[in-house]
Amino acid sequence: MQLMSFLRSSPTSSKRSSYNRNFDMPEDSTAETSEHVGGAMLPIFLNDLQRNNDKDIVEVRLELDDNSIVLCSVTPTPPHNTNVAAGEEEHSPSGIPSNSTYASAIASRICRKFQWLRSPGRDDHHQFHGNQLMTTNLSAAREEMKSKLQVERNKPSAGCALGGLRFISKSTRESDINELWGKVETRFDALAKDGLLSREDFGECIGMEDSKEFAVGIFNALERRRRRQKTAKINKAELHEFWLQISDQSFDARLQIFFDMADSNGDGRITREEVQELIMLSASVNKLSRLKECAAEYASLIMEELDPEGLGYIELWQLETLLLQRDNYMSYSRPLSTTTLEWSQNLGISKTNIIVKKASCALKCLVLDNWQRGWILLLWLSVMTALFTWKFLQYRQMAAFQVMGYCLATAKGAAETLKFNMALILLPVCRNILTRLRSTRARILIPFDDNINFHKIIAHAIAVGIILHAANHLACDFPHLVNSSPEKFALVASDFDKLKPTYRSLLIGVEGITGISMVTLMTIAFTLATRRFRRSILKLPPPLNRLTGFNAFWYSHHLLALVYVLLILHGTFLFFVHKWYQKTTWMYISIPLILYIAERSLRIWRSEDYAVKILKVSVLPGDLLSLIMSKPEGFKYKSGQYIFLQCPTISSFEWHPFSITSAPGDNYLSVHIRIVGDWTKELKRVFTEDRSSACVVGRAKFNEHENVDQRGLPRMLVDGPYGAPAQDYQNYDALLLVGLGIGATPFISILKDLLNNTRPHENDLNTETSASDDSWTSFVSSSTTSSVKKKSQRIRSAHFYWVTREPGSFEWFKGVMNEVSEMDHKGRIEMHNYLTSVYEEGDARSTLITMIQALNHAKHGVDILSGTRVRTHFARPKWMEVFKRIALKHPYSTVGVFYCGMPVLAKELKKLSQELTYKTSTRFEFHKENF
Repeated sequence: MQLMSFLRSSPTSSKRSSYNRNFDMPEDSTAETSEHVGGAMLPIFLNDLQRNNDKDIVEVRLELDDNSIVLCSVTPTPPHNTNVAAGEEEHSPSGIPSNSTYASAIASRICRKFQWLRSPGRDDHHQFHGNQLMTTNLSAAREEMKSKLQVERNKPSAGCALGGLRFISKSTRESDINELWGKVETRFDALAKDGLLSREDFGECIGMEDSKEFAVGIFNALERRRRRQKTAKINKAELHEFWLQISDQSFDARLQIFFDMADSNGDGRITREEVQELIMLSASVNKLSRLKECAAEYASLIMEELDPEGLGYIELWQLETLLLQRDNYMSYSRPLSTTTLEWSQNLGISKTNIIVKKASCALKCLVLDNWQRGWILLLWLSVMTALFTWKFLQYRQMAAFQVMGYCLATAKGAAETLKFNMALILLPVCRNILTRLRSTRARILIPFDDNINFHKIIAHAIAVGIILHAANHLACDFPHLVNSSPEKFALVASDFDKLKPTYRSLLIGVEGITGISMVTLMTIAFTLATRRFRRSILKLPPPLNRLTGFNAFWYSHHLLALVYVLLILHGTFLFFVHKWYQKTTWMYISIPLILYIAERSLRIWRSEDYAVKILKVSVLPGDLLSLIMSKPEGFKYKSGQYIFLQCPTISSFEWHPFSITSAPGDNYLSVHIRIVGDWTKELKRVFTEDRSSACVVGRAKFNEHENVDQRGLPRMLVDGPYGAPAQDYQNYDALLLVGLGIGATPFISILKDLLNNTRPHENDLNTETSASDDSWTSFVSSSTTSSVKKKSQRIRSAHFYWVTREPGSFEWFKGVMNEVSEMDHKGRIEMHNYLTSVYEEGDARSTLITMIQALNHAKHGVDILSGTRVRTHFARPKWMEVFKRIALKHPYSTVGVFYCGMPVLAKELKKLSQELTYKTSTRFEFHKENF
């Protein structure tokens, strides 16, 4: 034993005894953190003693009897380090004084926690003696801790904390402050009435329009300090005085304002109730409703840490102590959510010849990142140019050229490229073929990740070809032919049965009708496929609003099946070509069309064979639907791939793609679906509405555990799996996985697969999961992992960054994060959660939340926002720092950067991948999920 076993035991001796024991550490103190008394810093203090047990041992002398424990003395053992100057105290690595100061506070808290000083039947003399001893020691400890505060401030580690508590977001230069005051002054002139600014408009005036409640708190604090009375309005001079205090860059000034905000009665002390009010204010500003519900609990946590004497209040210096030691708390967070390697911004990059190096780097990045696309596009353009030139020269030699001129040659050249592109455009959407090709060496030369982009490029080329072909025919060829002289028409009369056509007869002929019909259908399909229509960005009034959205895109795209039928007819009835082997349209499109028809037929047949049974349905916070389905027999996939789902109850034609979130070794199939469109909303309704009416078909019924009653349940069909960039994750030494919101789904399966491959073989069949009922892994407890021995992987570590705006999103994959934290004993997986709805760390609006998070994580090992051991960071990641850190951790390695989210960030990550590849010894390869 040791201290921890002593804390859990009660005195058993019937007489007073002298108990003399050193602070020896148990084997695993961190695992017992949540059971210990003494605040969040107790396990940290004891860990420091364990690491430095030769010099940080403290002897605590306690007297025990049946009903009480009395603190007699706290004596540090003589230090072994002879280099410490006389009168100078050593400090532990965490920054906590390694002497009797903190040990005394801990011991007194032990006494108070168990209430052994005021037990029934306790002798009054002994009780008074114990209280007096404790009061004397605590007063001395309090004064000594206060005197050490300045030492803490002078440490290099205090720089980050001293730079926090910002009330304005702009940086600290005087010129910036003056510039911002000009804007504040302008807003004052617009908001003030009769030269006075109201308290309610103060936030908007100083630039806190999105957190007016917090600004009112600042206003009240500054007003109490100035007048000691409440006022509702201030003039411009008073506003300027307030502004100077808010923008003061000294830490003391900012800390005083923050303290005054909590100190609502202005007595220089903060009580637990006042701390609770400030927590609720900070939670409200950052839209953290769950934190508001636990405000009382977290206020008690802060008081327990800062008020070890139990006085019922804390003072300014104690709040400062907590701020300065925030990093010490965080350093004990699990490595999977913290930086595991210190790094320097100096990566050895020479600053000479910066322009030349930047140009060289840009050129290298351009070549390295685009050589696959480049040669494919070059080949494609070369083929189109060759076809256009060949057909142009062919018609240049024909008699019809004498009648219609270059218009005919241009139209026919464009037609030849159209036939080629109408055939080629089918290949990038043959997903089964591409999925198989991804597993071959063809992936070295062909950028399969860009299949949809190439499909779009071909579509644009088709649009250009249609314009050239149709415009030249309608505006040039036909008028020349109709208005030609009899001598010129005689050159082509045999092609028109000796009858000169009219403009109308040309339009209503087979070629004219099929051509105009194709142009009309393709215009509709191309227009509704544009981003503004497909994603309902363009808002149209009813009933035209039905032309926007995914459904309009989906159905209009199927009009192209009719276009191919018309294309064959159009290529058969030609004016100047009569031999069958010269009518080449069918030759171009036959093989791609057969492949595409076979692809669709396979999908239809396979989907019927892959009808799945719904095992669990959950509606998670943030409007997310989690589906856990039975795994079809013979269904094999890789982590990172995706499937198409169809619900015949909703539509027999619509298939929608979703990333697979289960691992290949799981005996079930899971997807997470964000409810954002018409189809997903209907899917949620179908699976969650419980209607007893017999005429309503396909409604999922839930019992109290949300297990699905299969009676009357609609069918779900699965098509896939299909290849995606992330499926090649095993080809890299390390991974950087970045998901925005629901974009995390492709990487959940990868993390699960990595975990399964590192899990000890003997635990494969017996591992239970601690997932919450709302998480998909709550089903894992009834599943078993494949016992087949996994092949060795190249991957050494994975870094997962999940950026989301809603704190409720963390519930989606809470089970995965808990499982990783429990099972990843080798530390191969780092998980980083970022919540962008909370103001960045260092902002006064999030400072208290940061402190609570640090305390709770140090004491319980659980994050207050995600409810997992993975600590949540605030605001957006600093991606340059992330890349540099990974580059230093994995030198001379290839890092696969996989991203799923908005295109804007993709460009930034791609640029950083290129830039760091040539500035460091690490090669970053960027891939964006796109399906």
